[in-house]
Amino acid sequence: MASLLTSCARVGASGIVTTSISAAASTCPPNMLAGLAPPLQPHPRIGSLALPSWGHFTRGRLLQTGRRGLCTALAGVSAGSSFHNRALYGGRNSGSCRGPDGEGVDCSRGSAATWWSPGVMTRGGPRRRPVASPAPSRSSTANGQVGPPPGRKPHKGGGGGKGGDKAAAGSGSIPAAAVTMAPPLAAPLTEAVGEAAGGEDVLLEELDEEAGQQLAPYMDAVVKVYCMHTEPNYSLPWQRKRQYSSSSSGFVVRYGDRNWLLTNAHSVDYHTQVKVKRRGDDRKFLARVISVGVDCDIAALEVDDPEFWGTTPPAAAAAAGGADNRAPSAGGDEAAAGAIETRGPPPVLELGPLPRLQDGVAVVGYPIGGDTISVTAGVVSRIEVTDYSHGSTDLLAIQIDAAINGGNSGGPVFNRACQCVGIAFQALVGSDVENVGYVIPTPVVTHFLEDYLRTGTFSGFPALGLQWQRMESDALRRAYGMTPSQKGVLVRSLNPTSAAAKVLQPDDVLLSFDGTPISNDGTVPFRTGERIAFSYLITSKFVGDSARLDVWRGGKKMELTVTLSKPAALVPPHLSNRDPPYLIVGGLVFTTASEPYLQSEYGSDYGSDAPVKLLDRLYHGFPKSADEEVVVLSQVLACDATLGYEDVYNVQLLQFNGQPVNNLAQLATSVRQALKTEQAAEAAGGGGGFLRFDLDYNEVVVVEARDVLKMNPEVMRAHSIPYDMSLDLRTALAASEEKVGSSDSAPPHAGEGGGRA
Repeated sequence: MASLLTSCARVGASGIVTTSISAAASTCPPNMLAGLAPPLQPHPRIGSLALPSWGHFTRGRLLQTGRRGLCTALAGVSAGSSFHNRALYGGRNSGSCRGPDGEGVDCSRGSAATWWSPGVMTRGGPRRRPVASPAPSRSSTANGQVGPPPGRKPHKGGGGGKGGDKAAAGSGSIPAAAVTMAPPLAAPLTEAVGEAAGGEDVLLEELDEEAGQQLAPYMDAVVKVYCMHTEPNYSLPWQRKRQYSSSSSGFVVRYGDRNWLLTNAHSVDYHTQVKVKRRGDDRKFLARVISVGVDCDIAALEVDDPEFWGTTPPAAAAAAGGADNRAPSAGGDEAAAGAIETRGPPPVLELGPLPRLQDGVAVVGYPIGGDTISVTAGVVSRIEVTDYSHGSTDLLAIQIDAAINGGNSGGPVFNRACQCVGIAFQALVGSDVENVGYVIPTPVVTHFLEDYLRTGTFSGFPALGLQWQRMESDALRRAYGMTPSQKGVLVRSLNPTSAAAKVLQPDDVLLSFDGTPISNDGTVPFRTGERIAFSYLITSKFVGDSARLDVWRGGKKMELTVTLSKPAALVPPHLSNRDPPYLIVGGLVFTTASEPYLQSEYGSDYGSDAPVKLLDRLYHGFPKSADEEVVVLSQVLACDATLGYEDVYNVQLLQFNGQPVNNLAQLATSVRQALKTEQAAEAAGGGGGFLRFDLDYNEVVVVEARDVLKMNPEVMRAHSIPYDMSLDLRTALAASEEKVGSSDSAPPHAGEGGGRA
């Protein structure tokens, strides 16, 4: 039997199976082929073994068995079997990409699965990691790529950067005249993607070399993104962390009447410089971040240099003797020796429809493991609402079985018609998980682009701002007077800052959204045979849109209309690329609670290690007003004024001098006024006032006002702190004092320019 099996297929030196369907059918035992679904079919052009669907057979075992033969793989196939893609590279891109724990990779413990991102681009809390690849520097990981500076803790940050993420509408596009559309293909793309143009290494996934040539021209739309990051230090908010670099992927796509250069938001998180490089080019071009959607992990870039878009420099044009400015051929032919290469405009990808389950896809990008472009193929495994790790938002996502590694972030995912059906952005790993990658689908991408066209910025995805409960219990539905045919979810609590709080009430039963009935488990019909979380209907709309709600209240059905909004979060999941605020009062360091802050203080296990009351605010708290914040006494810097309080840290501040604290700006104003009162009293021969801070857990901190006035400059000098409060607080105080005519009381240390805060 062994000799029979190994004779069923011939494998060439490249590892590609060359057995024809007739040879397989005549040589292999029929019982080995009977269970294979769909049935084997001869390829229309080369007659060799091919499958109508990408994922039933070639996933895994055929590639792994290789020279052992086709029938060896078929021997393990039965009806309903599913194989997972294995990363079998045809060249330098092979090898493990796992880094050591603590070097940007949050290795899973036991069998628990975690999101994973190799290198420095680790983001998010437990079980969530987007993927990007670090660029070379002095610190390297075990996989040959760059790790973070020693001691750097992973955390979630905002997308975008300090420059121009609120550009005016229209500035975020590439002129249509600058780019030409790639010609349509004569035949659909099959799973095969052979050697890419220019001899670059790609994943050998199938048999048809001609299909690889069909995808090759579209690879020129994919760019490599280089970014320098300078993130804030959330634990010491007046400082910045050490600068580091990363690399990821991006691509040019057409939407509306414009061309866009897209990548992931986490790829340009807290950027100081962004550069892009076209495939086959040795030049890097400066890029600007024009819009960032942290919630959906998408960023739009703009390149001002016309050479990036295919304009030939005058000197090069003269030297080339007026040669045509054409893009390289699909085969990757090199220019003749001594000739000056002239690049045409990059092709522009078209957005395709949402794929179906088991549809074949190809992920294209620049992952860790090499410098050249890489292609991995797989199938669509699942489409559902998924947690986006970078923005901590639940949005529609595509799960695929293709390998998505660090550096793939921001790269396009193609369907068989060479249309872009999404953006690679995160992966799931663990001891019991293999090849689970996630893709941002085109409905989310178009929402981001349309939002920018409407508003000139990213306004986010709307939400009802409620906590709900399933009503799968018959007793629960009967208790609310519902009939057996009625279905819905129970409203438990509402965010007071949401528009829904004006029309909904706790104990309402939400029956439908915009006419779509909601089931007892919180799902709605999606496509034939599929269901999806009803939040998908909400996030498909835009902030400011109206929606109709059918509600069961007090035994009666009601029809309500709500204007959708983006409610405020009591503990925000990210700071949208802003610096963390802080206030120093005689050695007491106050800041606001956020997920990045908790992650900075307690690492990736902050969900279990952080104080339980702060976690309760994070997971269950709603702000009473849009400006409410959780103000935290972060730490106490030792000085004479704070003697005896050195062990107080990471506890919420509830009151200052008997007044509730709503946010950090209010606290800064109150402290400033108390210190002014003390200065006036001392000038009159009095003084001796106190500053009282009432904390959670019934703790109290009291300091003398005169000690604060004396010790603040000394504490700042000892710890190299440029200002006693962050720039946003200084600006707010200056504006407030100017508004009330207090121009003679400018905040101390508010010199021009000065330092990062």
